[in-house]
Amino acid sequence: MKTEADSNDITEHPHDDISRPYLCTVCDKRCRTKEVLNKHMNIHTGKYKCTECGKCWQSNAELTVHTRIHSGEKPFECSVCSKRFTRAGHLVVHSRIHKQEKLFKCYVCEKAFSQLVNLNSHIRVHTGLKPHRCHLCDKAFAKSGHLNRHMRVHTGERPYKCHTCDKTFSDSAPLNKHMRIHTGEKSYKCHTCDKAFSYSSALNSHMRIHTGEKPYKCHACDMAFSQSGALNRHMRVHTREKPHKCLQCNKCFAQSRNLQKHTHSVHNN
Repeated sequence: MKTEADSNDITEHPHDDISRPYLCTVCDKRCRTKEVLNKHMNIHTGKYKCTECGKCWQSNAELTVHTRIHSGEKPFECSVCSKRFTRAGHLVVHSRIHKQEKLFKCYVCEKAFSQLVNLNSHIRVHTGLKPHRCHLCDKAFAKSGHLNRHMRVHTGERPYKCHTCDKTFSDSAPLNKHMRIHTGEKSYKCHTCDKAFSYSSALNSHMRIHTGEKPYKCHACDMAFSQSGALNRHMRVHTREKPHKCLQCNKCFAQSRNLQKHTHSVHNN
């Protein structure tokens, strides 16, 4: 497995044989010093192996950081906005948002970034370069992280586990979203009526109450709705679909509320 230490200290290019004379006999990687080679060998020996997913790392420090993927632990907290991170370095980079430090500027559109890696990724918007290619389906990505997430489509790997209900996810973002079910966190607040929501999508849907926006339009009768679910229910007027079936008498209804009324009034006893 290639880590940050690998990319800094090890290379596959043959012209570096002199500057990197120490060869790994397992994967042919070359290292600058014997100490770096010994550290790299830990990947092959499994000295620092994750008990959750079996991935091996060069050092205990790397393993400790990795295990936070499974535990959800984020020990580094921003003193300004209370956002938490798994790595101290990520917190340092995040702090630049509050300091408005954007040291790296795009030479094409002059957009600035707080991190060099973000600038390099942004440049690909202009060049169209997608250097990270999936060897299974040939799909290409501009960012290595996007390729890593994509590979889980093929492997079925779901390394992000909820420790409350044991549900697993292929990415950290849906896990974080899922955790709000257990924590009851509602960080998305309406600035008009102060109602709070667990998800940004729920807030966006709620805001249409105040704005009157109805983006979901029926193409059969031009009626419009503020929510997609309302449009789907309305479409049954045109399709005559009745998906809600009474389990006692097999009568069908277009709307769930009509099934509930039927069950209460007809089968209540």
